[in-house]
Amino acid sequence: MERARKLLAQKTSSQSEYDNADAQHKQAVAQADNMRALIAKKTIRAPFAGVLGIRLVNLGQILSAGEAIVSLQALDPIFVNFSLPQQQLARISTGLTVRVKTDALPDQVIEGTITAINPQVETATRNIMMQATVKNTRHRLRPGMFVSVTVVLPEQNTVLAIPATAVLNAPYSDSVFIVEDDKNDKNSPPARVVRQQFVRLGVRHGDFAAVIAGLKEGETVVSTGVFKLRNGQAVAVDNTLAPEFKIAPTPKDT
Repeated sequence: MERARKLLAQKTSSQSEYDNADAQHKQAVAQADNMRALIAKKTIRAPFAGVLGIRLVNLGQILSAGEAIVSLQALDPIFVNFSLPQQQLARISTGLTVRVKTDALPDQVIEGTITAINPQVETATRNIMMQATVKNTRHRLRPGMFVSVTVVLPEQNTVLAIPATAVLNAPYSDSVFIVEDDKNDKNSPPARVVRQQFVRLGVRHGDFAAVIAGLKEGETVVSTGVFKLRNGQAVAVDNTLAPEFKIAPTPKDT
């Protein structure tokens, strides 16, 4: 077209020849633009920044619309989804700190923050779904990983805690055995007997259970072997074989 323009300026070519060259030029530009648009459609761009996994297609393979090509995961920050009973809903709010632990990192605790609470309670389990956002700069947590989540509440309540093995569970009520002096024994010192006391328990944590009602501070309870006892039975206190109770027990694999 440039050559036709020069020839037209020199009046050595006709206007029709120039118009023909101009039409061919515009047609060639349109074909090039069409090819560029086609190439742009074949370029796949990630919708967000993340880490690619193993590709699911082979080179030269013809792809259909909607076909999976490769896994794309955003690792920092990472979301942790967990559920809590509906009874805890009044104590939970966004912004609370959570502590995340996993078997893949047994000696590490990663902290995050609750960022979303589902407004609907699951009808089957009466649990409410929550989501915490955790910084994962070192990519230690991965999508699909199973973790244990602990929510740190803003207040701490003083509770009366006893070993969970001290509780005799029954369908009608839970009970413990209290060691006390036999009031009918006039010997000095008097014999020791056990008295069955029904209790109402709260939350359980580690090897301990919180007592809401039925037990007073300072009373001596039987910590193990309660299924062998009966009300009014004479006992002798021997703690030589008493197990060690922990808030965060770490039992060995058997």
